Amino acid sequence: MSDPYETTEQHLDRLLRRALNSFDLPDSTVDRLGTALAHSSSLHSSHHSAVLHRETYRHTYLLSDGSALSLWELVHSGGRDITVPRRHELYDEEADAHIAATRLAGSFSDTPVFSDDGPQPDLEILTVLMAAPPAQAPRTYAPDNSADHARRVLRRAENSDRPGEETARLLRAAFAHHITQIFGRQCRVDGQDAGFTLYEHAFLLLDGSETSLWEVEHTATPDGRHMCEVYGAEHAARSAMEHRARIC
Repeated sequence: MSDPYETTEQHLDRLLRRALNSFDLPDSTVDRLGTALAHSSSLHSSHHSAVLHRETYRHTYLLSDGSALSLWELVHSGGRDITVPRRHELYDEEADAHIAATRLAGSFSDTPVFSDDGPQPDLEILTVLMAAPPAQAPRTYAPDNSADHARRVLRRAENSDRPGEETARLLRAAFAHHITQIFGRQCRVDGQDAGFTLYEHAFLLLDGSETSLWEVEHTATPDGRHMCEVYGAEHAARSAMEHRARIC
């Protein structure tokens, strides 16, 4: 992956230019990367099938202050379909790269909502989408730049009814967070494949209180592209999935 004749500055510039979501990287991370002196790249994981080629690379940079910083690059394409271009995404947290990998077509964690006999009726699909989740294990919060994580979750939301400035202001006091995949399903609605994943981003605030953002990742769009929506309550997120399934 690395070019031995490429400087660290050239490598980083190339990485940022080709990433579809480089604007999501925190400004503090980009500023620190500006002091990189050397770099090393390695393949972290991969998945190859007829419908999906997916690779995750770890790029580690030695900074001028003696510390190290890693970027996680997700590269994916349409498997054997050579007409689908390779796409690149960048994350500064391994957990975010893992979440992004699971949302890709064919990699949703639960069993598909259709059988060899054909798709189930729309009503049955909607029932699965709206079903109550199993009881979750106790959360283990991790203090890891959580306020910035909340900012990025809100920034990538495309729905007009996403949480507003009041929620953003509240989450500036977040000092730890925990991400849980609540739901994941790939289904076929009205002749179109669609994937739905629901995540809870739970935040622990400085005053000891807790609050959550509910993120819906789905491909129930006219062109099948990935879309992210964020809600302040679980019931709102599940209602959005139901709505998307009806118009898919």
